[in-house]
Amino acid sequence: MSHESDFEYYEKMAHWSFDEYGIHEECLTSWDLYGLLNSFATPDSRILDLGTAGGEKILEFFPDCAEILGTDFSPAMVETARANLAKSGRKNISFKVMDNLNMDVPDEHFDIVTARHTCTDPAQILRCLKPGGHFLIRGVDKYDCWNLKLIMGGGQGCNDAVPISIADYENVLKAGFADVELVLIHTREYFKDRETFKAFLGAVPILSDVAIEGEPLDEKLLNEYIARNTIGGMIVLYRRYYGISGRKPV
Repeated sequence: MSHESDFEYYEKMAHWSFDEYGIHEECLTSWDLYGLLNSFATPDSRILDLGTAGGEKILEFFPDCAEILGTDFSPAMVETARANLAKSGRKNISFKVMDNLNMDVPDEHFDIVTARHTCTDPAQILRCLKPGGHFLIRGVDKYDCWNLKLIMGGGQGCNDAVPISIADYENVLKAGFADVELVLIHTREYFKDRETFKAFLGAVPILSDVAIEGEPLDEKLLNEYIARNTIGGMIVLYRRYYGISGRKPV
């Protein structure tokens, strides 16, 4: 999706949750953004989270430390994040509306910057990190749900000449980060029935250029995918994410 489409999508999804689909996830790769984050963090750390959405990940997985700032392009998402924060009772966390491509944060202020499923400008991130600070990305590109996209005849990122994972990796290197690594993350998501699976596909942008808003999915092709990818009565969606880690040189 474009930057503008991202905004429209997340404004619409601000009060929506993956929990309603009862998805069981099985991770086949050991790379874990939150594990790395917590291994780098100290009680004095200042952490910036880009694309924070409703703040659920910060509240569940981020460590207690000096400061956590979560930002999102969508005002509706930030409103949801602030409501979730008020219920949590956690301190030293704040949220604000910010465009990742026009970052409004102090220079050399943060020890760790994280970004999940959102666009980034590594050069701006390098600027706001302290020397020796860490940068962690978790994203999704054209090969996510690739077998589903092949059957359905398209999907998110299918027309990208260069997968976003490679573009992000190259941009992080060009920005001047050290110790940069790119890791592919493979997971399986299990759905209890066809209705739940179809509803999920209608809510997320995986098939964004196949099932445009207001147009139904092709039922015959959907049935073909389900017939090929049902295990033990559960429909399986094969996900491929990517993780990138880097460090600002001292």
